[in-house]
Amino acid sequence: MSVDESRDDALREAATRFTNRREVAIEWGDCDPAGIVFYPRYFAFFDAATAGLFEAVGLPKWELVKAEGIVGFPMVDTRATFSIPSAWGERITIDSRVSRWKRSSFDVEHVVRKQAGGAEAIRAWETRVWVARQPDAPGGIKGRPIPRAVIARFAEAAG
Repeated sequence: MSVDESRDDALREAATRFTNRREVAIEWGDCDPAGIVFYPRYFAFFDAATAGLFEAVGLPKWELVKAEGIVGFPMVDTRATFSIPSAWGERITIDSRVSRWKRSSFDVEHVVRKQAGGAEAIRAWETRVWVARQPDAPGGIKGRPIPRAVIARFAEAAG
């Protein structure tokens, strides 16, 4: 392994240590007829939490789209384990972190708690791809390497 590869591995590892917390108030429109959160709403919360993760390190998604020439970082794989339901009027916290940085994709882990420090209600995982438009295929998108500077921001934020 070269010195540069070793340095990049260390940077990627350090960048997984940053966690961002987001508080969400459960609204009536988030719930099903039983009065608990309709499970697809959690995936909307996770999408916002991932965007919030980038914003917390000083990289708002709208700026990344403009500055890096990307379309975004869509989910290509996701799963969740639901342990405790949430209901209208409750507040939950979502702790999110990038658990693994790869060449053009990254994995995000979300832990939902009933309130800060409370019981774990959900654990979810996503894989997202850093994508840009594909010039030779109108409407197409293609994975692009994640800039080292982006990963470095997460490492810096982790301290």
